[in-house]
Amino acid sequence: MPRTAPPAIELRGIEKRFGSVHANRDVNLSVAAGSIHGIVGENGAGKSTLMSILYGFYQADAGEVLVDGSVASIRSSRDAIASGIGMVHQHFMLVDTFTVLENVMLGAEQGALLAESVTAAEAELRRLAREYDLTVNLDARVGELPVGEQQRTEILKALFRGARILVLDEPTGVLTPQEADQLFAILRALRDQGVTVILITHKLREIMDVTDAVSVMRTGEMVAHRATADTTEQELAALMVGEQVDLDITVAESTPGDLVLAVEKLTARTAQGGVACDAIDFELRAGEILGVAGVSGNGQSELLEVLAGMQAVASGSFTLLGRKVDSKSPIDPRELRDLQVNHVPEDRLRRGLVKTFDATENSILGYHDDPRWSLGVLIDRDRASQHCAHLMSDFDVRPPDPTLRAALFSGGNQQKLVLGREIDSAPRVLLVGQPTRGVDIGAIALIHRRLVELRDAGLAILLVSVELDEILALADRIIVMCDGRIVGETDRANADKARLGLMMANAHQETPHVR
Repeated sequence: MPRTAPPAIELRGIEKRFGSVHANRDVNLSVAAGSIHGIVGENGAGKSTLMSILYGFYQADAGEVLVDGSVASIRSSRDAIASGIGMVHQHFMLVDTFTVLENVMLGAEQGALLAESVTAAEAELRRLAREYDLTVNLDARVGELPVGEQQRTEILKALFRGARILVLDEPTGVLTPQEADQLFAILRALRDQGVTVILITHKLREIMDVTDAVSVMRTGEMVAHRATADTTEQELAALMVGEQVDLDITVAESTPGDLVLAVEKLTARTAQGGVACDAIDFELRAGEILGVAGVSGNGQSELLEVLAGMQAVASGSFTLLGRKVDSKSPIDPRELRDLQVNHVPEDRLRRGLVKTFDATENSILGYHDDPRWSLGVLIDRDRASQHCAHLMSDFDVRPPDPTLRAALFSGGNQQKLVLGREIDSAPRVLLVGQPTRGVDIGAIALIHRRLVELRDAGLAILLVSVELDEILALADRIIVMCDGRIVGETDRANADKARLGLMMANAHQETPHVR
């Protein structure tokens, strides 16, 4: 009788605490060799902690890791690599000014003679490219490559170091739909050649499309294992949050009202002085959601920061609720709040919260002079705390503790706190950047419902998101940015992923319709 191959990875009784936070509770996981295995769960469920233990970033308090049936001592990423484990992080670990070849070889040079190492590396990388359809120009500088090719470089780097087990953390967050499809084709080719893939994602459609099996974590525990063919998105969502989740939201046709924002020939600069937004024009009206789609890094972030008063206008102008802003007449965030224009920033930790402040302090950040809790130079702590408790209840922030420091909340709960703060003051215009980045399925549903409710109440919303599903679900009109320009515009009725994806890559043939 043939002997059954051991699992590529087996985790037994993994325990991990960070102070009072029990991040992993007696976690058991078995990943079959030569399979694509998905791991899903809410923010704070323990997925990243578990993978960090597997890759040697953290040490488990209890339990053991087995690789190919043998107990492995993984106390560093070097140990993980030696055990055949590679990891592609959500934020790539590449040197932009180095070539693909230099990035792949960095830290893995062999021998004193670099020329010999280069020749051997080139030969090995060409073999890997042929075997797994991972074509990329080895002489190209990484910073000049499209995001999809940068990701291929990361995968090549792991395979070059001998990875037989590949962990990918939220790998499609910065990809166009076409690039995501190419990635999935690569993952299937890797699986077919015997490589084991562990995929961490919050996108249930991706789980259903590409995985062979899926495990679900909730509050630090592994609560379910399923063969992907035997489950559904709805079941996985319910397992993640512990109750049924309505994944579909109803968005009625909008009835746009008065013009609230007119952008004319607006140009903005990058931090390095290059052109981020190149003479763009568009309009936003009350009672509509205008979605801005595009692969990350194509000017959307700078556009949002200019409109939020956080960056200067280089040339052109925008008129917001009657106030014209240009290089000679700037505006700052305080003035915008006085105009009832609020901003949910893309990066909640750098722009939206102070990690060392508690939830109460963060719930009034930027609104500390509000008479509801302001006592001149002092804050009425009791009233501010009551206000925070109200926001936490209204937006389901967990744990509902106004005294807890922001750094101790999961990403999704941090996001709900920021969103609640900016919505609470009854704005007329809401500028929203990546509202559900790193947010679990239950929080996504809540945030989406709130944005639609605000639109129906007459609020004008500018929504910047790299998530096409989000744009397609929420936006009444969609503009697409590529290389700092608006390359297309469409309404929801005429939008689909394929068309928007081609626009995002600037590969569509239609003439952009830009108001």
